[in-house]
Amino acid sequence: MIRVAKTENGYVRGIEAADPRITAFKGIPFAAPPTGANRWRAPQPVKDWEGVRDASRFAPISMQSTPGLGTDIYCREWHVDPEIPMDEDCLYLNVWTGAKNTDERLPVLVWYFGGGLQWGYPSEMEFDGERIARRGVVVVTVNYRVNVFGFLAHPDITKESPEAPANFGNLDQQAGLRWVAANIAAFGGDPDNVTIAGQSAGGGSVLTQMTCPDNFGLFHKAVIMSAMIRSPYGEESVGVPKTLEDAEKMGELFFEYLGVKTLDEARGLDAKFIRDRYYEFMWEHGMMLTVLDNNICVGDPIRLFAEGRYGDVPVMAGNTADEFPNFIRTESEDGLKRRSYELFGDNAEVFLQFAEAHRKMAEGFAPVSGIECTVKSSFLLNQESIRPRNCYYYRFEPHIPGEDNPGTFHSVDLWFFFETLAKCWRPFVGKHYDLARQMCNYLTNFIKTGNPNGKDADGSDLPHWDSYNKTHRSEMIFATDGAFEQTGCESEFVRFLIDDVTRQIKG
Repeated sequence: MIRVAKTENGYVRGIEAADPRITAFKGIPFAAPPTGANRWRAPQPVKDWEGVRDASRFAPISMQSTPGLGTDIYCREWHVDPEIPMDEDCLYLNVWTGAKNTDERLPVLVWYFGGGLQWGYPSEMEFDGERIARRGVVVVTVNYRVNVFGFLAHPDITKESPEAPANFGNLDQQAGLRWVAANIAAFGGDPDNVTIAGQSAGGGSVLTQMTCPDNFGLFHKAVIMSAMIRSPYGEESVGVPKTLEDAEKMGELFFEYLGVKTLDEARGLDAKFIRDRYYEFMWEHGMMLTVLDNNICVGDPIRLFAEGRYGDVPVMAGNTADEFPNFIRTESEDGLKRRSYELFGDNAEVFLQFAEAHRKMAEGFAPVSGIECTVKSSFLLNQESIRPRNCYYYRFEPHIPGEDNPGTFHSVDLWFFFETLAKCWRPFVGKHYDLARQMCNYLTNFIKTGNPNGKDADGSDLPHWDSYNKTHRSEMIFATDGAFEQTGCESEFVRFLIDDVTRQIKG
């Protein structure tokens, strides 16, 4: 086993995982502490260290709200530890490897966590990389700056660093990817077979990274979970970056809110004070997120992907069945008709002929998964683009147990893809573990080859999974009784809305 590895900056010693055939290296620095003069600055190089650095514990999480204090589903699910160490000095990553020597050149997964770019951390218990590593993959989970520490923009920052004026959290992710290219061979990994993957804001981060030309060649596959989001109903779209100018105006307002006038003054403030003031500011002014800086974010990532302007790699993407449904938000049939004409113009009568359009819930009419529509629309557009590649679509829809009857809520599939169900409080039973095994196998097959198909644990073939395209609209369904493929099963209502999202993406 590789228990000690030599990185560019020095030696690190890992620790055996629950399975001693796997070594976990935790808290490896990949950039200098983003404190003091490095606050709101692109990640800087790590200083070399002497001797062998202990890598047996996770490093502190980045500055954010204290986990585990709320009553929301995520505090019950995995943000359970209010005592977890937190520090502005947070640019560390973690590696799980089953390699016995440095010559094995195993495929590599680089994982970016979600949390709206405001919260989250790689030491969340569902992100334990051991089960994936047991399948012959080197797993790397990268921490990055979130919220105001990762995504503040301000004219003073732009003036100081015009080459990297914003998106520090995305730049941290990029620095982690570059660290992998330079160092992963020391852990038995193959820098020429790297998959970048993430869920929610982590999946959005994958889109940002894969459409940044500076990253082309650093990764070879991409997995985007629950992150391609456009509403068919004209609601504000998630993930469309603001201009740098607009973000700078928000930064100026925030400096006023802090009571400072200069960047130096802001850098001199206590990190906890900045964090607490930001979360007050956020509820009135909105979140600080990825912006168009023409450095790491060069356009709307979904549109760039649809146009084929991305790293030339196969893609896996999908959604859970119940997350973030979209509605036409009105209380009456008259309101539905009026809004339909506003949205669809001459095609409104076609829309109103669908029975699904008249389905009413508390939130409004015509519920639909905007994520599903966006993934499928993007895949179809990609097939017509300058750089078409195989794109694999999945939908996660098993019964999730628990007295809260949560449905397939946003992020619950992470327990399955990482095969970490045993850490969850929910009363999962054998069929859930069987599904998790299949899902983790599909994921690792894709990481290895760019194709999810392959063998299950007993040597039998997994249910076949074709790519999604115009002539073969193949969907992999992850259901209560296991995985199965279906083709061409979308209703005409869903296809109508896929076409509408296509129009939006094309602009």
